[in-house]
Amino acid sequence: MSKPFWSGVFPAITTQLKKDQAIDFDATAQHAEVLLQSGVSGLIFLGSLGENQALLPNEKRRLIAEMLKVVSGRVPVLSCVAETSTAEACRYARDVEKLGVDGIMLLPGMLYKGDPRETLAHFRTVAKASDLPIMIYNNPLSYGNDITPELFAQLAAEKKFVALKESSGDVRRITDLHNTVGDRYALFTGVDNLALEASILGIDGWVAGSGIAFPAENQYFWELTRKGEWDKAREIYRWFTPLLHLDVSTKFVQYIKLAVQETGLGKEYVRAPRLTLAGEERKRVLKIIHDSIAKRPKIPKRK
Repeated sequence: MSKPFWSGVFPAITTQLKKDQAIDFDATAQHAEVLLQSGVSGLIFLGSLGENQALLPNEKRRLIAEMLKVVSGRVPVLSCVAETSTAEACRYARDVEKLGVDGIMLLPGMLYKGDPRETLAHFRTVAKASDLPIMIYNNPLSYGNDITPELFAQLAAEKKFVALKESSGDVRRITDLHNTVGDRYALFTGVDNLALEASILGIDGWVAGSGIAFPAENQYFWELTRKGEWDKAREIYRWFTPLLHLDVSTKFVQYIKLAVQETGLGKEYVRAPRLTLAGEERKRVLKIIHDSIAKRPKIPKRK
């Protein structure tokens, strides 16, 4: 698949739930439709924000099947692969390939902090399990495995590895990756509150999180960065940043789902062991969201 496939905003969508914690397929589909109408370039289901690890295997497969019907080929659909074992990751990759996804976003094996040799072996083994193109997700802060630019250079011979989601939290990695692997991979940022900085340094795409609650503004901001309209981009970014900070917290799922609810795009229900926000924490996050809604910038309508 050509590199232009791997560019633009690929939001990581939430898995909408009912109050009893059952998956709300209709609500997830409705949110996906709003994101599609905003102009996104792809959709990623069952990422960390999609509560991958809290869902049962059959639930994940059904969700992908249902969302593929909704998207109906309008943009590429990716599924995250975040299994605890390499064997299960391979099985899941084969299954979603049969369902019809366009690619996968691959994490290291969950729960185990492997050394570089083990992490690379996991990636290479999963790559052999299907013919799908792969975005490798690097998030050492959350998952304990750091795929450095030098390790990405070692993976470069495997053609199925086509994109990187860089979420180390160190924006200097963008330049280090350019210097180490050149344009071998499409480079995405996965840290919302580094999106402007990463754009200046040179990226192909953004796996957006908080912006799923404000899809029109999120897409407008991204398009400003593509056109190099940095003054306008900075203005939007300054408004956006308190919301983007919600993405870099242990409770980012609860925070972003609450933002989605407050903008009328879904509900805040989460799957245990997560619980919806309460007390002073809830008041604090609601204030950020409501202040941002009150100051929402006027942006041009999409043509």
